[in-house]
Amino acid sequence: MEEKLKNQKISKLLLTLAIPSICGQLVTLIYNMVDRMYIGRLPSGSLAMAAIGLCVPLTTIITAFNGLFGRGGAPLSSILLGEKKKNEANHILTTSFLCLVITSVLITTIVIIFQNQLLYLFGANEETIQYAKDYISVYCLGTIFIQLTVGLNYFVNAQGYTRFSMLTVLLGAGLNIVLDPLFIYQFNMGVKGAALATVLSQAISFIFVIKFFFGKKTILHIQFKNFHIQWNILKKILTLGSSPFFMSASEGLLTISFNQQLLSFGGSLAVSAMTIMTSMFQFVLLPIEGVASGSQPIISYNYGAKNYQRCKETISLAMKVTCSYSLLAVLLMILFPQVFVSIFTNDKELLNLGSWMLRVYILGGCIMGINSTCQQSYNSLGEGKLSFFFAFYRKIILLIPLIFILPMCIENQVFAVVLAEPISDFITTITNFIYFQKRFLPNKLKKDEIKRISHYSTNLINKGA
Repeated sequence: MEEKLKNQKISKLLLTLAIPSICGQLVTLIYNMVDRMYIGRLPSGSLAMAAIGLCVPLTTIITAFNGLFGRGGAPLSSILLGEKKKNEANHILTTSFLCLVITSVLITTIVIIFQNQLLYLFGANEETIQYAKDYISVYCLGTIFIQLTVGLNYFVNAQGYTRFSMLTVLLGAGLNIVLDPLFIYQFNMGVKGAALATVLSQAISFIFVIKFFFGKKTILHIQFKNFHIQWNILKKILTLGSSPFFMSASEGLLTISFNQQLLSFGGSLAVSAMTIMTSMFQFVLLPIEGVASGSQPIISYNYGAKNYQRCKETISLAMKVTCSYSLLAVLLMILFPQVFVSIFTNDKELLNLGSWMLRVYILGGCIMGINSTCQQSYNSLGEGKLSFFFAFYRKIILLIPLIFILPMCIENQVFAVVLAEPISDFITTITNFIYFQKRFLPNKLKKDEIKRISHYSTNLINKGA
């Protein structure tokens, strides 16, 4: 695999690595959608759907820690492998593994103790609180399986074994799709059944992932002799992982903001529609992230090997592919919104509301392929601070304030809340692309910039060596 990362034609290599990642992301999307499809068709489906939306801030916190330690550690391990420093790369993996275990236990404990307070904070009311409690009380018990499966899969991808990573996701998704109707309808467990199906499915996926890292195929290994947190290594992981952590954690804050405003202006039905909107946005974003995930080991390895031209070619190709996909996906949703919304509900009122909301909400997604590729490339090159800045810029500086400001200026307040998303997406993507193009995609990578980044990364790695 190292030979392929170093010498294989970029288009063929990216295709080889990206397709399993895209499939893995699509499978994740499908079984997330399946949960909501079944829940939306319960007798009180619209309320149950709203309750699932209220749990999203907690589930995104779990995802955030996956990004902090998984996406923070995996690019560093790839860079070190490119520099032929396998032992240091194993230290990165082992430290990330320990941190994922510790945060899983802490999150589970906090959610069990404070679930009522958290759910009311996220916008629950008397109509939705019991459905939300039923879901999150079971889901949080599987936090450790979800954390380790997703977090360690970044290290599987970092070695170029994207096919295995895809298979673990496919296994979990397949089980979830089979177990969902069984637990929800056959055992009459409702939303609890959906959560239990997810937990059991992730537990099985976890067994396969952990077995991989103690097997012979992997380049990286979890080392019991280094089974303690090395603070200098943790600092490097946190530095690079802060951006993906913030991007995911801030999704929880965004969801709270959207839910509270929509509950005020449109009631529980608008919150239900928002839950559908987020699923549709994932339909655009997750395949894009699959391409970005496939490009990461190529960029990071060749950056560590100082083959900068291959880095540039990979970034350019990934950007063209993701931009083409995002444009096509958004166009289909704008032309046929009812087809997509009807996947989740047969409630006519929710169908009508969700259809026009989708057309507005999804507009900015048409160029999100560019933004996502830039964000991932910053991390792949060891420039976590830049990735963090643009994530902060989009969500905290632009999007959240707009959610609260626009309803003061536009008569249709539900429309105003939803409009905040495409406005912030367009502004951020254009700004990000102009900066990225100027700094990283000239005719040739600037020598002084390469030297500066290389010097910074080498010092960072040497401090932890």
